[in-house]
Amino acid sequence: MENPVLPISATGAPLSRVDGRLKVTGQARYAAEHSVKDCVHGVLVTSAVARGRIKRLDVAAAEQAPGVLSIVSHLNAPKVPGYQDAKASQNPRVEGQEIKVFYDDQLHFSNQPVALAVAATLEQARYAASLVRVEYEAAPPQTDLAANLGRSEAPKKEKDHLRGQPDAYKTAPVRIEAEYRTPMQVHNPLEMHAVIASWEGEKLTVYTKTQGPKLAQQDLMRMFQLPAESVRVHSQFVGGAFGGSSRIWPPEVAAILGAKKVGRPVKLMNRREHEFNLVGYRPLSIQQMGLGATPDGTLVGITHRAYGNTSRYEQFAERIVHPTKSAYKTPNLNTNYRLVPLDLSTPAWTRGPGETSGSFALESAMDELAVALNMDPLALRLKNYADRDPETDKPWSSKGLGKCYERGAALFGWSKRPPAPRSMKHGEWLLGWGMSTGIYKAERQAATARARLLPDGSLVIQSATADTGPGTATIMTQLAADASGVAPANIRFDLGDAAYPEAPLQAGSHTAASVGSAVHEACAALKKQLLDLAASVPSKALGSVKPEELTAENGFVISNKQSGRRLSFGEVLKQHGLPALEVTQKAEKVPEMESYSGKSFCANFVEVQVHPLTCEVRVSRVVSVVDAGRVLNAKTARSQVLGSVVWGIGLALMEEARLDHRYGRVVNHDLADYHVPVNADIPSIEVEFINEPDLLLDPIGAKGLGEIGLVGFAAAVANAVYHATGKRVRELPITPDKLLPAATKA
Repeated sequence: MENPVLPISATGAPLSRVDGRLKVTGQARYAAEHSVKDCVHGVLVTSAVARGRIKRLDVAAAEQAPGVLSIVSHLNAPKVPGYQDAKASQNPRVEGQEIKVFYDDQLHFSNQPVALAVAATLEQARYAASLVRVEYEAAPPQTDLAANLGRSEAPKKEKDHLRGQPDAYKTAPVRIEAEYRTPMQVHNPLEMHAVIASWEGEKLTVYTKTQGPKLAQQDLMRMFQLPAESVRVHSQFVGGAFGGSSRIWPPEVAAILGAKKVGRPVKLMNRREHEFNLVGYRPLSIQQMGLGATPDGTLVGITHRAYGNTSRYEQFAERIVHPTKSAYKTPNLNTNYRLVPLDLSTPAWTRGPGETSGSFALESAMDELAVALNMDPLALRLKNYADRDPETDKPWSSKGLGKCYERGAALFGWSKRPPAPRSMKHGEWLLGWGMSTGIYKAERQAATARARLLPDGSLVIQSATADTGPGTATIMTQLAADASGVAPANIRFDLGDAAYPEAPLQAGSHTAASVGSAVHEACAALKKQLLDLAASVPSKALGSVKPEELTAENGFVISNKQSGRRLSFGEVLKQHGLPALEVTQKAEKVPEMESYSGKSFCANFVEVQVHPLTCEVRVSRVVSVVDAGRVLNAKTARSQVLGSVVWGIGLALMEEARLDHRYGRVVNHDLADYHVPVNADIPSIEVEFINEPDLLLDPIGAKGLGEIGLVGFAAAVANAVYHATGKRVRELPITPDKLLPAATKA
């Protein structure tokens, strides 16, 4: 649908994606689609064992295959300067030494790259890769989280948390204890990870799929010991990421080394199976919850102990216990989080990283406590509503969770819910209602934007952010329109290039607040300069006016003093002999936020149907009400929450990467056996926003939206399944086999 004619107050309007036409017509160029002269192809050969070493690598037949330029491995790969330096070979965003591609004969996980076949065509490279023969000296891998809890270690970046007395829940008259488990889950974006790498002397150009062009550039600078001007990273379009493109991964390094070896650009795209453990995944978790309350539902204490897996070579920690620290008011709380090093690749941030897994345990346990108290689950949450952040005792920068509860309950009809399990039916299906809370950090990082006004009245904004799907370019266009007075149709937002001004990784729900603040400030500063120029145009076309007596609107400077007098933006520049007007502005974090706690919130209400014989579970209705501050685009914001709900259904009912612990390998490494929701699995989804600006966090009033719709959602499904069947499932996904005993009883 074409965009409506928008008023100049464009922010919040349902503007269609400004890059939508490029995408649907195939004009958008993703990482593997760029045309690079003399480009050849690379195909990875990956390890068949999870732990051990390469005993022998036979590449003779592969090297003789048609079109082959080189078989790159640890035996002949160009040196990576950073690998010789312990500090340079450590990714600053995780602890430990990152995997060194083609560095030595050591193997750390199944599917680790052991060679790269480079050939003139993709088919020739695939054939050559199939001819590489590898002999291994294998050792038994350890990939079972539950079996290795005794080897757990404290993460360096996550401290134990104590408020009041530890394990105080045990003193409460009503208490529950339970263990919850979540499986390995995989990003599986539509666009698989891909890269085109090219060297010109000591200058490296990379077209890759990244959520942070600047961070990718910094990673490559660190690895190859190059200055910023010698590393160019392009990532204009990203076909889904969810955290899986948050760093430079081994396939990208392999292509870069291949290009260095053969002296030509090399293109490499992952096979689907490589998406399962070469480019991150949501780690497994085992979580032990203890909750205690007085008979009226007042929480006495909460204990949350969590275990997650990491690789042996890096320590990846996530925010798994963070929802528990801040969600509810309680005088006593203790959390700890331990990592178990396994013979697997390093996990990655995955939408709602940590909070999604942690909230499944917390919100399921809250439902169990409500049952033990014979209390309505929503009433229990309202009873323990936190008016300040319990973790820090700071006031919230804003909190609309109470309104989320109220509106969500009204839309869903929660007051009609009978408390007893198995008390509702829809035909022959058992019917259940469940709900949960979502809480996720709302913050901003420093970011910079460049605004350039041209004589034709068009405005170009540039920032080295990414757009992994939420519609970043669209909302930045709207923010720029409001701040500058240029109509949205005349604005172009350039992103996805490390050469543009600094921007943080698109992750953690802070892009809108961070980059959006920079865009707002750059455009506001540009408008101020424009009005100053307009007040002094040589022709005096606007009369004798001061800048404060002028308005910038829809591409014109308008005199508020003398009605009818106006001058186009382009004419202002021409009269001053300016080829353009340019402003670069950096937006820092707000120091006042040190005194506040910023969070986004949501309330999830879910209806499920469970067949009493087959134990099939269907999500039949969802209401999601979200407090994410000011809504910047009504259409793309709703789309974000729809996506969260769809993925939440997958997490709750289907998704699980299954490991064969004998070989340390994911066995369902394709989309035939790794189940994700399809259209038939998705019910009616009602989404609403509280839409109250948080002006303490940033000048545009936005809070994070990308993650919050997923946090807590799986628990709402599990709680609804319990209400339908009387069976409490504490391990995701909720598959029919886990419901058989309860659902089939008379």
